[in-house]
Amino acid sequence: MSRGWVADEVFSEDVNPRGIDINLRSGPQMREYVAIADRIAADRPRRVLDWGCGWGQMTDLLSRRGVDVEAYDVNPEVAEPTRRPLEHFPPHTALVWGDERALPYGDASFDAALSCGVLEHVVDPDASLDELARVLEPGGTLYVYKLPNRHSYLERIAKAAGLYYHGRLENDRLYTPKLARELLERHGYEVVELRRANMLPLSISGRAAERASRRIWQLNRALAAVPGLNALATNVELVARAPR
Repeated sequence: MSRGWVADEVFSEDVNPRGIDINLRSGPQMREYVAIADRIAADRPRRVLDWGCGWGQMTDLLSRRGVDVEAYDVNPEVAEPTRRPLEHFPPHTALVWGDERALPYGDASFDAALSCGVLEHVVDPDASLDELARVLEPGGTLYVYKLPNRHSYLERIAKAAGLYYHGRLENDRLYTPKLARELLERHGYEVVELRRANMLPLSISGRAAERASRRIWQLNRALAAVPGLNALATNVELVARAPR
């Protein structure tokens, strides 16, 4: 599941720098998370499900922006829905359960849901999308970020270098914008935004990366807007409306 600050607030607030996942120690990567949180908060959702919350960074960022957010994650070893603290982001907690195809919430419990680096890893994306549609209000918003692009040049470099790449694990799936749209539309979602994103490696840490994080993020966004070149981007992003 996702593992998972606006710009300068990241470096002045407590960023919980405690030897955790590199995504949380990377200035450029945290700028993307901040941009996602700002985008969702701007829509003024009533209640958001952080589906596959991982470390909880998105739950924390959304909460800081006044969003009512529910963190949820999957752990195959948890037989019954159990609430646990997000140790790196106190005092937030997450509801954890071992059933990847079901959510322990009633129908229409949320008006928005976030998948940040999650949908590509689930065992059954069709069942997961149907279940998300169930817990979303009719016409509710599904935000999908960090869906791996099948033609990403960075994924190819990672594979050649013997590093982790999407597609290495059994349930990993890769997408193109066309495949992502078709997947959601097959389950009755209306795709209202669709784009490629991220041309530069963002999960880099260290003082130099932190000092240059603003420029790295700005250049990354500018390159991702170049037609043709962005066919090699790292991610596909979607915003969709749940079936009515």
